[in-house]
Amino acid sequence: MWKYWENIVDYLVYSLLKLEKNALTSALHFFIYDTVKIFILLSLIIFVVSFLRTYISTEKTRRILGGKNIFLGTILASILGIFTPFCSCSAIPLFIGFVEAGVPLGVTFSFLVASPMINEIAVGLLLSTFGIKIMFFYIVNGMLIAIISGNVIAYLKLEKYVEDFVFKTKVGAGLIEQKWLIKDRIKFAVDYVLDIIKKVWYYILIAIGIGGFMHGYAPAGILSKWVGEGNIFAVPIAVLIGVPLYANAAGVIPIVKELTRLGVQTGTALAFMMAVTALSLPEFIILKKVLKLRLLITYFAIIATGIILVGYLFNIIMK
Repeated sequence: MWKYWENIVDYLVYSLLKLEKNALTSALHFFIYDTVKIFILLSLIIFVVSFLRTYISTEKTRRILGGKNIFLGTILASILGIFTPFCSCSAIPLFIGFVEAGVPLGVTFSFLVASPMINEIAVGLLLSTFGIKIMFFYIVNGMLIAIISGNVIAYLKLEKYVEDFVFKTKVGAGLIEQKWLIKDRIKFAVDYVLDIIKKVWYYILIAIGIGGFMHGYAPAGILSKWVGEGNIFAVPIAVLIGVPLYANAAGVIPIVKELTRLGVQTGTALAFMMAVTALSLPEFIILKKVLKLRLLITYFAIIATGIILVGYLFNIIMK
């Protein structure tokens, strides 16, 4: 399918518009090709997962995670995080809801790590862009980061660093679960696709634009100086660069794809992606409202350490 689409874009840019092949037209080709591809994949994947989500409500998620031992709970939280993707704007109500429902703090954090990092968009686009091997590695290591982070948080017993009002807040008390008809589930999925697209379309276009610019103009030498294969600190630098950025997987994957094309090692590029999706500065600011600074810094430091280790490990494996 994408090969046919690539041929169409070739015809549009180089035959119909009669543009010569150069850096500018290469960037234009990249932009047109990836924009359509990503929006189609994004819409299809979000629709399917949103439809499935009507069978797994937030209340069910909380009940499943409550009352389990920490290790099993963090595993379940990581798995559920894949199928219940939430952005950082949902961090506060989810966090309060989980704690109020009796879900252990470590389990809650595992879910908060896995949900934005290993979501349906990341899985689908990684598969179509990099293949099943890298997609599988990303999922496995993302889950490991989420599980280990949750268990470390639980071991450190940091509940006292959660703001007091969180334990007094009642979210969704007495909520009656909705009975869905098939047509209601389809409508929900369609509405959710439209809602997400409205929220992220400009991030996607900006990210693809950056990727297109890099595709057409950015010389590999400039990037290699900072995160290239010869730099032993490439992975932590990539993570530090990714933290201030705010994008979901659909927005960052075009940049990751272009980084690897320009010679950046795959592990370094994936570490950058994980940092953008799981360590974003906006999420830090949002969670500051419910977490005291010590717990927030500990949480981010644990995840950052895991991402850096995964980046180095994958670079070694891929040599």
